Amino acid sequence: MTEMRIQKYMAYAGIASRRKAEQLIKECRVTVNGKIVNEPGTKVSENDIVEVDGKPVSIKKQYIYIALNKPVGYICSAKDQFGRKTVLDLVNEINERIYPVGRLDYDTSGLIFLTNDGEFTYMMTHPKHEIPKTYIAEVKGSIDKQALTRLKQGVDIGGFITSEAEAELLSKNKGNSIVKIIIHEGKYRQVRRMFEAVGFPVLKLKRIKIGNVELGELETGAWRYLTEKEIDCLKMFFYKTKA
Repeated sequence: MTEMRIQKYMAYAGIASRRKAEQLIKECRVTVNGKIVNEPGTKVSENDIVEVDGKPVSIKKQYIYIALNKPVGYICSAKDQFGRKTVLDLVNEINERIYPVGRLDYDTSGLIFLTNDGEFTYMMTHPKHEIPKTYIAEVKGSIDKQALTRLKQGVDIGGFITSEAEAELLSKNKGNSIVKIIIHEGKYRQVRRMFEAVGFPVLKLKRIKIGNVELGELETGAWRYLTEKEIDCLKMFFYKTKA
């Protein structure tokens, strides 16, 4: 939370209207960090302890859940030591501190979530929850049934055998292949490593779905808020595996 005027803070906390809050301040009934405040313009932040008549006042944290269509050339991090563009550069109008849920490679595009909800991030990224993630990959060469079968059964990507996946040939384009693949893990560059393991390197990769949430018509670099129904359905993956 950024700094805001104390009467606005009190109004957001549901204590009183801004006008009534100003009256409480003038009556010396409000303290910040143990000191009486008598100036309505005083600014406070989430790090300050605000009390009215000796009782703590706080704003309930507003959780934000965003679906973003990440372009190639952006990294999934809050900041980058090399000065590269990050996904947060695309949502800089959000005042709350948010962060990416999981990662997409620098050279991979598509759906990624951003939030300020730590529990939601845990639910979405913990390996045991097995939330399906759907990708469209353009791979080099004309992929065959044997390679698709290997992808479905699981392949060794270097000390790790992937779990069963879904793989479907969608089309062929100028000697290359377009494949839809659904995985349930999130190892580093996993999809690319899977296709390399069966002899068909990835040329382009895009994530189009996470759980029940589809990228749909969301334009590259654009974002939207997740709906309550989408959030509830995503959380159900966690509760199903926890049961």
